[in-house]
Amino acid sequence: MSHRGARDDDNCGDRRVAYVHSPEYIECCDSLSKVPNRASMVHSLIEAYGLLEHVSTVKPQVATIEDMAKFHTDSYLEHLHKISQDGDNDDPQSVDYGLGYDCPVSEGIYDYAAAVGGATLTAAQCLLDQTCEVAINWAGGWHHAKKDEASGFCYVNDAVLGILKLREKYERVLYVDVDLHHGDGVEDAFSFTSKVMTVSLHKFSPGFFPGTGDVCDTGLGKGRWYAVNVPLEDGIKDDRYYQIFTRVMQEVRAQFNPEALVMQLGADTMAGDPMCSFNMTPVGVGQCLQHVLEWQLPTLLLGGGGYNLANTARCWTYLTAAVLGKTLSSEIPDHEFFTEYGPDYSLEISPSCRPDRNDTKHLDQVISTIKGNLKNVV
Repeated sequence: MSHRGARDDDNCGDRRVAYVHSPEYIECCDSLSKVPNRASMVHSLIEAYGLLEHVSTVKPQVATIEDMAKFHTDSYLEHLHKISQDGDNDDPQSVDYGLGYDCPVSEGIYDYAAAVGGATLTAAQCLLDQTCEVAINWAGGWHHAKKDEASGFCYVNDAVLGILKLREKYERVLYVDVDLHHGDGVEDAFSFTSKVMTVSLHKFSPGFFPGTGDVCDTGLGKGRWYAVNVPLEDGIKDDRYYQIFTRVMQEVRAQFNPEALVMQLGADTMAGDPMCSFNMTPVGVGQCLQHVLEWQLPTLLLGGGGYNLANTARCWTYLTAAVLGKTLSSEIPDHEFFTEYGPDYSLEISPSCRPDRNDTKHLDQVISTIKGNLKNVV
């Protein structure tokens, strides 16, 4: 094992991976008040482990208003642009567009939305051009935004834009969301179509945002049965999560037979996240990711939540290595943010001693319901 900590694993060492990055893009994403400097921390750790040598780094394009209008309404985008120029938090119209409380307005927020949307579109284009098998935008994955409103700290739904881009070439696109929160914005965007199936595993509990995503929410009209929701309780750990994930995904693949895949890998499921809900580690999420990578489909990987910034960087660095078939040394290499990884300076995340509130019988019932629902997919 090299001092850099990256070691080859033959089975995926030859996978071509595009990694969307530029210093300007990182700087723009760092300005997000909910996750300050997170983009820098993630990129710096990936770089410190020597993983950039094994990816092709692609500079993101900035999305035009026309690009974003493929999903978002002109009135929403124009309003976002207007208030972004002076950081105006007092515009009376803002509340109609979901701007304010959990989507604060700050100067340059439109530029941030255009940067994130453009980065995910750039990643999707790499897959369309077949310059890679996997494309990564860790600063993307903002899955709550609706066509005409910001929501849950998401100003642009880059996941939806990425799926629409892939649909230019691929007939059936699968969206898989393992963030702690329900991927409601993406599900809503495609709830009436059978061309995109959305699968979300998330915490579902009274009062927990966004409050949607029960097992009986299955899509509408032509899209009925093409939304799959796996509601979970607090405390779930790697083994059980992976078990549920594979049972659902085997069925999804068999019935839907996707041609391309978008996966949102929000890291707010990690033990130690301030959300204090699930009890996962990067190993469990990595197993889920490996399961779908084995399908060898064009795959777009996005970030999402993750509010313990060091653990989020640990998680996404581990997942980047997993995509590349590299094994990382557990000692965090010396780099700009090294001191954030104390007191143990280790890549691993240990689960905490919280009980798993998920009842086996209930979970079996949920999976059985999902399997029954998927039988209706034509």
